[in-house]
Amino acid sequence: MSLNSTLKSVTDRIIARSEETRGTYLERMSAAASKGPSRAHLSCSGQAHAYAGAGQDQEALATKSAGNLGIVTSYNDMLSAHQPFERYPGLIRDAARETGGTAQVAGGVPAMCDGVTQGEAGMELSLFSRDVIAMATGVALSHNTYDAAVYLGVCDKIVPGLVIGAQAFGHLPGVFIPAGPMTSGIANDDKAKVRQEFAKGECGRDKLMASEMAAYHGPGTCTFYGTANTNQMLMEFMGLHLPGTSFVTPNTELRDALTTESARRALSLSALGNNYTPVCEVLDEKAFANGIVGLMATGGSTNLLIHLLAMARAGGIILDWQDFADLSEVVPLLARVYPNGLADVNHFHAAGGLGFLIGELLAGGLLHPDTKTVAGEGLEHYTSEPFLSDDGLTWRKGTATSLNEGIVRPLATPFQENGGLSHLTGNLGTAVMKISAVAPEHRVTEAPVRVFHDQDDVKAAFKAGELTEDVIIVVRFQGPKANGMPELHSLTPLMAIMQGRGQKVALVTDGRMSGASGKVPAAIHVSPEALDQGPIAYLQDGDILRVDAVTGDLEILTEGVLDRTPATADLSANQAGVGRELFTAFRASVGSADTGASVFGV
Repeated sequence: MSLNSTLKSVTDRIIARSEETRGTYLERMSAAASKGPSRAHLSCSGQAHAYAGAGQDQEALATKSAGNLGIVTSYNDMLSAHQPFERYPGLIRDAARETGGTAQVAGGVPAMCDGVTQGEAGMELSLFSRDVIAMATGVALSHNTYDAAVYLGVCDKIVPGLVIGAQAFGHLPGVFIPAGPMTSGIANDDKAKVRQEFAKGECGRDKLMASEMAAYHGPGTCTFYGTANTNQMLMEFMGLHLPGTSFVTPNTELRDALTTESARRALSLSALGNNYTPVCEVLDEKAFANGIVGLMATGGSTNLLIHLLAMARAGGIILDWQDFADLSEVVPLLARVYPNGLADVNHFHAAGGLGFLIGELLAGGLLHPDTKTVAGEGLEHYTSEPFLSDDGLTWRKGTATSLNEGIVRPLATPFQENGGLSHLTGNLGTAVMKISAVAPEHRVTEAPVRVFHDQDDVKAAFKAGELTEDVIIVVRFQGPKANGMPELHSLTPLMAIMQGRGQKVALVTDGRMSGASGKVPAAIHVSPEALDQGPIAYLQDGDILRVDAVTGDLEILTEGVLDRTPATADLSANQAGVGRELFTAFRASVGSADTGASVFGV
């Protein structure tokens, strides 16, 4: 089928908008690539330092040129999703040796868990950790001793940060390697019910703790479709994973085989061979358009509306939220994975998963088929699935039909005709809303506002019985410049209770909302933020707002609001403690949410 006209026009305007910045970036990558394999330019002393700890690979590094693979890892054993990476360097070194090459851990990057820090001061470091990860990736690869790289990462800020860092070294080939989801535990919907019971005071902390431990019970990614698993989807749609890699559970024979093959593939793509495929050529405008399509078709996390902007800019590509909105109009929602449905990502994978979805979207002209990927030319590779046979790891054609249409559907019978995200604009500014889990009757809210400067004050008002009428809760001074733009996911249970009581309720904030949120309408990432004296700073209790995800309106209906003096806030409590004092420079220099909320320029 021919390419969808909207996909073509959006991609064309991204290319036109990015012509100058993309050209500058590609010139820089070409200059880096023209110098040849980096180790040849190091002094003998520099090489000796670089190889001194390489053990059995020391002689090969000094005398052979079969390729040295840099491993950038986000391993730690506090994150269940990243704990499996402890074993990966050994697997990767063995795989490299089998092909005549070598592999070294180039460096580690920090990896924090948004789940652990939800509602805590540490969440104010979360978004900034993405740019720290990008910089740490740069430090890891700065020794210039690598012919290709593999990037070990899964969760919320880690993959976007690794992508940004990988593009600084975009002349090198790179393959991203995930750890996979943990096996299914207690149903996510049952977990959410217990959280609501606890919020109502209907159960104690012992029941809540038992429920949470049954949900988060072993190594691997959390099984709901939040930011971490949305990242994994993007890596396949954008061609940086091997096909079918995202949702294979940890510590299995197939998972290990995919890890070793990823290492071999990365080395095979280096400039030392005949199949040179650098990251800068994989991550072009078409790849990012495909990523946006994947986000819409799966109802992915709103966090990626910030991350994709920042990731693209690292390669000189300028995206804006209108690109997302226009593609959302033509890309149907084909997946229902919690919180958009009852299934988890293991169920999604078993029902046909990403391979089935990519096949459907390609057949419908809703993906660019002619992208470069680490699996070869063309996205068709990603309709295949990996399996183990007597001959080892191989790929076969994936299912052409959904194995459970309650989880994943064909284009002919989508869950809804458009994507899972809505772009809102109006006299309050610009924002986004994840609507794939919001029931149609809740997508338009017109009500008085209650204004808060702290999420804990919202919880206190709820407990005091102050939030019993129709209300739009405004939580401001939560933007990147104010306090690092924390997620406000801990407000989800109480707002769900309000919605369940029959109230009209919505959230409006210049902060973020977790990729696990969804049933309550939330206009998030409001820009300009309150600290920049955006319109959200002028609101007072009782003002009437209209939040309309159907028409895309974000409107102040009360007259004279913008004639007031904007509110200010005492942010001194956000400046220090739990490492926040180390990020003063980040808060001072960070860009707005609608440009990616990054401390880096284009």
